[in-house]
Amino acid sequence: MSRPFYTTADLNAFPDLKSYAPDAFEAYNAWSAAAFAEGALSAKAKELIAFAVAHAIQCPYCIDVHAKGAASAGATREEMAEALHVAAVTRGGASLVHGVQALQTLDED
Repeated sequence: MSRPFYTTADLNAFPDLKSYAPDAFEAYNAWSAAAFAEGALSAKAKELIAFAVAHAIQCPYCIDVHAKGAASAGATREEMAEALHVAAVTRGGASLVHGVQALQTLDED
């Protein structure tokens, strides 16, 4: 039987990447810590952004991590639902614009 491609247990193996590329692993972790640190945006706002982006890029691991992160940062279900709608309408808008571009290429033939 084949192993499922996405399992939440895989998140526990993320630190194993350090043994293969320690400098890159540490740089990524430092970058992530800096990006999510309190600044002009609150931790809650950053987690809501990450939650929305995770859905837009359809990364199940990111969705799991940032759903929990947003909730832990104090985001309500209502805020998370609005963030989801922003992600969905943005992704939908991008699809429409790409569709317009595709249709315009038909005029070039």
